[in-house]
This record gives sequence, structure tokens and C-alpha cells, in this order.
Amino acid sequence: MSNITQNASDEAEFAKPLYTPIKRRSFFMYAGATAGATALLLSGCDDDDNTNVTPASGTVSLGSGDVGVLNYAYALEQLEAAFYAQVKATPAADFSATEKDYFNQVAAHEAIHRDFFKAAINRDAPGKIIPTLGAADLNFGSIDFTKRASVLATAKTFEDLGVAAYNGAGKYLKNPAYLVIAGQIVSVEARHAAYVRDLISNGSFADDSIIDPVTGLDKAMEPVAVIAAAQPFIKVKLDASQVGK
Repeated sequence: MSNITQNASDEAEFAKPLYTPIKRRSFFMYAGATAGATALLLSGCDDDDNTNVTPASGTVSLGSGDVGVLNYAYALEQLEAAFYAQVKATPAADFSATEKDYFNQVAAHEAIHRDFFKAAINRDAPGKIIPTLGAADLNFGSIDFTKRASVLATAKTFEDLGVAAYNGAGKYLKNPAYLVIAGQIVSVEARHAAYVRDLISNGSFADDSIIDPVTGLDKAMEPVAVIAAAQPFIKVKLDASQVGK
């Protein structure tokens, strides 16, 4: 299982980080193994255990095996969580009250997903988590958060990409517990994507651009392609070449 240490428990044990924090959003309450851990920063980090960063290039490797897939998901969830946190903090002036409420809920979902992966990786693969992406590490300059159209277009990009990412990476997970949780998370991402798509163009929630009309299956993308699509929004270079290896 690469860098992952197998636990004796099954899906229920692995899923614990998703259950407890939903209301209070304090995942350190349940992540006992990581209560004293601090996030690895993208700058000024001298921790020898942080093998994901290539010092010469500044490139962050997501890693290989199951931990690589988890880091991959964690990177994407950090991006989404940061985006929706900004949407919540400065909602577009032309959002309806219903839309504001919806995006507040999505912001909570993505924060929970982000915190879940952080806790799970720290618990199951100590020292192998990728650095935290702070505000200075993200590039949202192309997004006009004051305009509904700009926010919706970006949300569509992120949600469609997220669904395709989980669909494409699921086959690389060796631990069944991880696969079960990934399936539960991608279904939430798909609900987000469907709603946003319909806000932009009613009835487009499952059109041929994302659903194969022959197989009836949703779009799937390989990690390298997903990271290439997400990279314009992330200043630090991410390397997904070993994910799934």
C-alpha cells in the first residue's frame, strides 16, 4: 500500500473524519493521532519528512500509491474550499438570496472534504501530506467575485473537474475503504456540478459534454490532465506524474 499503513478497521474507521466535524467543524477533536501536528508550509519548511517537495524546483509531488491519490484529492479540495470561502465572504451582488444560501452550504461541504483528507493523510501516512495551500499560493485573479456570471463559470469549471478527477483516480485506490469514501464524496461533487450547470443553462446538468451518450457514464480524467487544468489557479507547481504508480 505504498506509504499507507493499513488499519485493522474498515470503511467506518476511515470515514470517521467525515462524521464528527460537520456541525462544529473542529476535526482535531477526532484526529487524535495528529492533534499536535502542524501543516507543512509551502515556504520555510525544513521538515525532512516532507518528501513531497523537490527543493531545487519548488515542485510539489503528490506522491504515489494510495497516499498519492489522497494528496491529489486533498489538493483539489483545498482549491475548491478556498474558492467557495471567498464566494461566501464576498457574494456576488447579483446573486439571489437562494443562491447565496446554496453557496454557503457548498462552502461548508468543501471545507469538510478538505479537512477530512488532511486528517486522514496525517493519520494514515504521517509525514507524507503535501503542503497547505494558503491564499498566497492560489491565483484567483481571473475571477470577478462580484459578478454572478464569473463565479458560476468558475464553479462549473471546478465542479466538473472535481467529478472527472474522482472518476479517473478511483481505479488507482487499493484500499477499499478509501474507494468507498471517494465514491461518497464524488456524488456530492456531482450534485454541486449539476446545480451550477443548471443555474448557467437550465437542463445542461447532464448534457453530452459530460455524459457519454453511448455508455451513459460520466466523464473521467487522468490525474496529470486534471492538475494541468487546475494549475492556472495554483501558483505552486504540482506534479501528479506518480499518482496511480
